[in-house]
Amino acid sequence: MKLHVNGTEHEVDAPPDMPLLWVLRDLMGLTGTKFGCGIAQCGACTVHVDGEPRRSCVTPVEAVAGKPITTIEGLSPDGSHPVQRAWAELDVVQCGYCQSGQIMTTVALLAQVPSPDDQDIDRAFSGNLCRCGTYQRIRAAVHRAAELGKA
Repeated sequence: MKLHVNGTEHEVDAPPDMPLLWVLRDLMGLTGTKFGCGIAQCGACTVHVDGEPRRSCVTPVEAVAGKPITTIEGLSPDGSHPVQRAWAELDVVQCGYCQSGQIMTTVALLAQVPSPDDQDIDRAFSGNLCRCGTYQRIRAAVHRAAELGKA
């Protein structure tokens, strides 16, 4: 099966019903996308498919064959993406486990709403959990990323 991941086409040998998460992590070595709950409730496994956020833990790989997939590793090779810069600038990460999903959700939100208010952020993040409770820093980083994206 052919997958278009982070701008590169890959041939993978996976059962069609294998979750995209495990194809990315186990077959492709892209471990930035995390396993959190396995039922699409926590957001740790969020990637983009055709530019839209998708929970990779419940997405069968056959459903995304041939579509552009972006993982946290594909945002920028050096951490220069505005969202990654905002995260570092505001020291958002505590344990860090959920952060790739939080960042991917932010990128998708800013693509749709370049200047989100707190309600926009709350709606976009309603399915993303942070066990450490860094929600205020995440919200501040979303606002900062919106500023950086305009520069």
